[in-house]
Amino acid sequence: MSLPALAQVRKARSFIGPYLMPTPLHRYPSLERLLGAEVHIKHENHHLVGAFKVRGGVYLVGTLPATQKRRGVIGATRGNHGQSLAYAGRLFGVKAVIVVPHGNNPEKNEAMRLLGAELIEHGRDFDEAVKLVEELTREHGYRYVHSANEPKLIAGVGTYSLEVFERLPDAGVMIVPVGLGSGISGACVVAEGLKKKTRLVGVQAEAASAVAQSWRSGKVVSTRSADTVADGLATRIPAEMTLEIMRRRVDEMVTVSEQEITEAVRLMIQSTHNLVEPAGACALAAALKIRQRLAGKKVVLVQTGANIDWATLRRIVL
Repeated sequence: MSLPALAQVRKARSFIGPYLMPTPLHRYPSLERLLGAEVHIKHENHHLVGAFKVRGGVYLVGTLPATQKRRGVIGATRGNHGQSLAYAGRLFGVKAVIVVPHGNNPEKNEAMRLLGAELIEHGRDFDEAVKLVEELTREHGYRYVHSANEPKLIAGVGTYSLEVFERLPDAGVMIVPVGLGSGISGACVVAEGLKKKTRLVGVQAEAASAVAQSWRSGKVVSTRSADTVADGLATRIPAEMTLEIMRRRVDEMVTVSEQEITEAVRLMIQSTHNLVEPAGACALAAALKIRQRLAGKKVVLVQTGANIDWATLRRIVL
């Protein structure tokens, strides 16, 4: 399977333009004072489904052949990828089957159902949910949409980086939360295609750091668990395609603790007055951790999503 290139990201933007508006890139004085840098927040939380993943879902599902649209799509998710497929399925009249692990965010589950998806609960985590997806794909002929190993999905989510560089061509650093890495891979493709020298920094939770460990070691590393409040980053096994792209262009991987993540949620809400899920706040958590190296630079923090459930929000902010 070939890796996506800048031309496909531009093609994706043309396709998704009638369905999704560009998201804002805002500055907040309190964050700039805190980090000692010029800080721009890319508000992917402003999408209707509350997360950046919808860009890839709309592009991939919308461009499927008619025969495959009739069979439907399937995916495993902790929430945002599933909402992306469910939204795109409703938009283009395609059946979407979504498999989530037991104990998944109940509000994300309900959101997927309300968008028309058939929801199945299976396994103890994302990676066990994937196994059932593979079985159902063989049984029913669904189009399995992996949340990372998909050139069109990466091209679709890469459109937010295209928006960033068009607004801020001299960005010095971009920090992106990493689950399996579709978002930062899209940033890699765009930065490489535009010949940008922007430093690309990925961030993972310490409790779910398989991709960071794999990137650092040069070999695939899986973990036994991925128990983190940042459910959007809770994966144990890296994805082949995104890891390859990240090794080619990502400059640094930072891991953050659970305490650092929850503090970043509070700071992001307080500073931007935007709702943010723990995964979406991880860019700020990483920026705080490496703030000395960001001083005086133009920094982009990608706020990847807003889909925090009420119980987690109460636990963090109260």
